[in-house]
Amino acid sequence: MAVKRRTATAVARTGRATDERLGSAAFLRRNIRKAFPEHWSFLLGEIALYCFVTLLLTGVFLTLFFKPSQEQTVYTGSYPFLHGEKVSEAYASTVHISFDVRGGLLVRQIHHWAAMLFVAAICVHLMRIFFTGAFRKPREINWVIGTTLFALAVAEGFAGYSLPDDLLSGTGLRIMQGIVLSIPLVGTYLSLFVFGGEFPGHDFIPRLFTVHVLLIPGILLALISAHLMIVWHQKHTQWPGERQTEENVVGAPTYPKFLAHTLAFFLYVLGVLALLGTWAQINPIWLYGPYRPDSDTSGAQPDWYVGFLEGALRITPRISWDLAGHSIAWNVFLPAVVLPVCFFTLIGLYPFFERWVIGDPRPHHLCDRPRNAPTRTALGVAAIVWYGNLWAAGGNDVIAEVFKVRLEYTTWFFRVGFFVLPVLAFAVTRRLCLSLQRSDARKVTGGVESGTIKRLPSGEYAEVHDRPDREQVVIARTVHPDDLVEALPDHIIPLPTPRRIIAQVRSRLNRSYTKYAAEVPTPEERRELEKRDAEPARSVTG
Repeated sequence: MAVKRRTATAVARTGRATDERLGSAAFLRRNIRKAFPEHWSFLLGEIALYCFVTLLLTGVFLTLFFKPSQEQTVYTGSYPFLHGEKVSEAYASTVHISFDVRGGLLVRQIHHWAAMLFVAAICVHLMRIFFTGAFRKPREINWVIGTTLFALAVAEGFAGYSLPDDLLSGTGLRIMQGIVLSIPLVGTYLSLFVFGGEFPGHDFIPRLFTVHVLLIPGILLALISAHLMIVWHQKHTQWPGERQTEENVVGAPTYPKFLAHTLAFFLYVLGVLALLGTWAQINPIWLYGPYRPDSDTSGAQPDWYVGFLEGALRITPRISWDLAGHSIAWNVFLPAVVLPVCFFTLIGLYPFFERWVIGDPRPHHLCDRPRNAPTRTALGVAAIVWYGNLWAAGGNDVIAEVFKVRLEYTTWFFRVGFFVLPVLAFAVTRRLCLSLQRSDARKVTGGVESGTIKRLPSGEYAEVHDRPDREQVVIARTVHPDDLVEALPDHIIPLPTPRRIIAQVRSRLNRSYTKYAAEVPTPEERRELEKRDAEPARSVTG
């Protein structure tokens, strides 16, 4: 008992000393009751965070044994099929980690699976934010940070995938060198600088190792920290409901409930990654063999997150120009340099584009239901279909082989799909969203089908409709923000000046966004709905 009292006293003294120097007690009192909404969709960002933590922990372990060198050595390890082969030290050390370091293969596979899941979680998290409108004011900066994290995660994954210097990763590096060479005017010089001479050079793996373990992780850590601090400072978004408004946050307090939940979730993520690393083999470089510049791997496929670049390269027709003694390979430069730069830039700038179109200066803390923003939802689905078409095109040779069709047919299918499929996805998704809105409106006004059939005095049979509960009404009720709909410009003399053209385009975009955009009920409409609760709860619809 005395020992416990001494321990408690020591802890109290330490706490007082810390508070006197850092003011931590006031900070904790102010933030320990901060509420976090409880919904599964908000866990997507936490998956990305915990994958990043796992990557840091496993990466430190792997760094202790990996040799970032392209110097040639003779393999003498425990894998018998490579005995006597001349390989790079990077490749030999990776095989050594896999077969001779206790737990090395498990840690290496956990690291690779965590990288795959890290990029996937960021991607799905961005989609959740996009489709729910959680990027709107005041969260535009966090959206830009998230887009930057997505791009950096793709680059970091490609760098780690390329370090073992096996035949598969070497093929990817050869493609990367071709992409660098396609940059007009400076491509040759950039290639010589990156690889330290002619491909494959002797300096690339050491330089890539520094980028992979120091530069990009440092930037990722800084951006993730900034992202979390902004989320903590701003109110957390939440789904609309009976108690949820723009002025409050309904959820679990930081301590103890949210803290316990998030720690348990971290253990779940780590456990899933450990199971994947144990039972699901990934990147078995000893089967691919070391990289040889004169060799290639049949049916080689990159990790999923760079598959869209591979597909863009495969479906682009051969286009090259000779200008002033310089050859420009547009069929490489456009799909592999211009397209990804435009793709990530457009994603990052989208919140500012939507705000310019709609002209809504208000802060938003409630998430949109995707059906209530049909144009935005349709654009998002179109982008996913466009990306998926390119991703599938990256395996057009495998598809042709499996389904026994000519390679030219699959290539032309994906070329046509590049333009046609996103348009079809946009049109279908927008119509589905509007249909779902009308269905919600019918439930609010006409009631919910009960499955009970009643015979009327006239002999007619009709179904009894129940009134939806108030929570359902609040969520389903849609209100069109007429104050945001702009009138079409009416110019007396329709001169096509740049300013007038921009005004016409903006007004039409505004109507496509706001004419069917929906919001949760205003306070006045909430009071109206409460009055309706006093009316009879059931109605008969013939």
